[in-house]
Amino acid sequence: MRIAFSTLVILILYGTACQNKQVSGIQQIFPNGEPAPVEYFTGRAFNLGLVPNDSIYNTVVGNVYFEPGARSNWHTHPAGQILIITDGVGYHQIKGAPRQTIRKGDVVKCPPNVMHWHGASIDTGLQQIYILPNTEKGIVQWMHPVSDEEYNNVK
Repeated sequence: MRIAFSTLVILILYGTACQNKQVSGIQQIFPNGEPAPVEYFTGRAFNLGLVPNDSIYNTVVGNVYFEPGARSNWHTHPAGQILIITDGVGYHQIKGAPRQTIRKGDVVKCPPNVMHWHGASIDTGLQQIYILPNTEKGIVQWMHPVSDEEYNNVK
């Protein structure tokens, strides 16, 4: 009886672990997806599209996983962007404002046409869902990389 119970517990724990992959201290909801383009990201990040752009919803939704230390370049979105942080710890900064620490459960609004960046903290990964509304106005304009001084909040 003990062996059967132990086997059942192991199978349940194994099945739970396989459903959500834990990487760099965070519990991933979605698989990594495709590697993010190196020309727009520092470090390793992965993008998984969840809702493709179309003429009905005019919205793009996806998931990005940033490995520790990874971050986007500075960029803007013509109609803004909403980030829902689903796990980990990271940073977000709007140009001219202080860098903010973001954590699981935070919701971040990036205003239209405002330069910003986001990414993981130095020692913890970050997983976020992004929402890009009103895509008929455009998707993203990529700019220059975030410097180490900006990332490390050195003034």
